[in-house]
Amino acid sequence: MSMAGRIAIVTGAGTGVGKAAALALSGGGWTVVLSGRRPAPLEEVAAQIGDRALVVPTDVTDPGSIASLFEQTRAKFGRLDLLFNNAGIGAPAVPLEDLPLETWRQVVDTNLTALFLCTQHAFRIMRDQNPQGGRIINNGSISAHAPRPNSIAYTATKHAVTGLTKATSLDGRAYDIACGQIDIGNADTPMGGKMKAGVPQADGSLRPEAVMDPDHVGQAVLTMANLPLETNVQFMTIMATKMPFVGRG
Repeated sequence: MSMAGRIAIVTGAGTGVGKAAALALSGGGWTVVLSGRRPAPLEEVAAQIGDRALVVPTDVTDPGSIASLFEQTRAKFGRLDLLFNNAGIGAPAVPLEDLPLETWRQVVDTNLTALFLCTQHAFRIMRDQNPQGGRIINNGSISAHAPRPNSIAYTATKHAVTGLTKATSLDGRAYDIACGQIDIGNADTPMGGKMKAGVPQADGSLRPEAVMDPDHVGQAVLTMANLPLETNVQFMTIMATKMPFVGRG
């Protein structure tokens, strides 16, 4: 299949890492279905991509909205070659014992359940299409390895994403569906850019942290996506070189 014929879905594509990945994929010749809650940012990204973009506003906490995203993709293009499960949220940095149950559920619904549902829909398309197969890339996080203070909901879901990635990778073998995970540390996005101003550390201090250009993350996603299906990047960690993760801060 030609590069120009390959179809990708990117969730959370309107800003941040999702936007960077969508632009990198389109620059690499992919046709990209842009998914996110707000139409306006998606339209802005689509305007940068041009003809190889389809905007499908999607609420990933709504199973019907997710189903519509994949139905529209299949109806328009007839196949799906890549799903970048990127959409995610954090929770306010409050003490563990004060986190409201409703907030916990919102984070789980967005960061974990939505990934599972998107993966199910992608599996069905990739299993049944000809040629069979495809690739799923899950956005984990540095938090899939180590938590920040007062981040139990985000950290728990990102650890769970790792289990989802492993199970998907195993179950996908029968259908030539590859699944990998990209764990990102301190990309300079609306979510991660706040690190520059100072964030709580494990010792109780507040310190600024190094960040990196999200375009580098987009290029990493493109590298993973462009591999033949016989080859898979199971886990990739991409991070700001000087962020306090490796070692003791």
